[in-house]
Amino acid sequence: MANDLIVVIGAFGSGKSEYAINLAWSRRAEQPFLVDLDVVNPYFRSRDVRELFAADGIDVIAPEGAYSHADLPMISPRIRSAVIDRDRPVILDVGGDPNGCRALARFTQSIRERGYNMTLVVNTRRPFTADAGGIGEMLHMLQKVSGLKVSELVCNTNLMEHTDAAVVEEGVRIVRQAADEHNLPFSQFLVLDAYADKVPDEIGGVKKMVLSYFLRKPWETTGYRGQGI
Repeated sequence: MANDLIVVIGAFGSGKSEYAINLAWSRRAEQPFLVDLDVVNPYFRSRDVRELFAADGIDVIAPEGAYSHADLPMISPRIRSAVIDRDRPVILDVGGDPNGCRALARFTQSIRERGYNMTLVVNTRRPFTADAGGIGEMLHMLQKVSGLKVSELVCNTNLMEHTDAAVVEEGVRIVRQAADEHNLPFSQFLVLDAYADKVPDEIGGVKKMVLSYFLRKPWETTGYRGQGI
């Protein structure tokens, strides 16, 4: 597989960090860089799996030391080096608000020069992306601020432990409408492994991708995997 650069972007609660982490994990044999560019979300950040992933050759780039868990717009100086290193895949986990997009915009020129795919992860059960109009507004905002174009939509509609086929089917329908309106590819919907048996493998031609659960809630004390969110 090509050593490509994938930008994963989405609003708070979309599940984009879990998706980015799973992408990195699925490509661990290629020793990818997983870059935490989410500068606003205090929970569920890619940096939280840094130690877990290090043993498997996945280099998680994020603020270090005293700033590793700071809720500040900190940008690691290693990010640009990773973006221009074409010998390894790079997955950028980016917050889907103006601050997150401005952080991404610092690297727009280097990203364009390398070539990229930007995936917008959508949960239609979250504010601002509950319908095709809201998804379109977010899409335009992300593109305008970042200076990059969204390449595809991915549906991650869920209600945590209440996720079932009907919930996901509704989300797929809404994301399909947005994808058609903006002429964007839409080929995957996401389901956490704990709920995968409740949802068919394909809905309306869109295929299921099952995610492992890596990110713990702050109040959870058990391991990274096997929990529902």
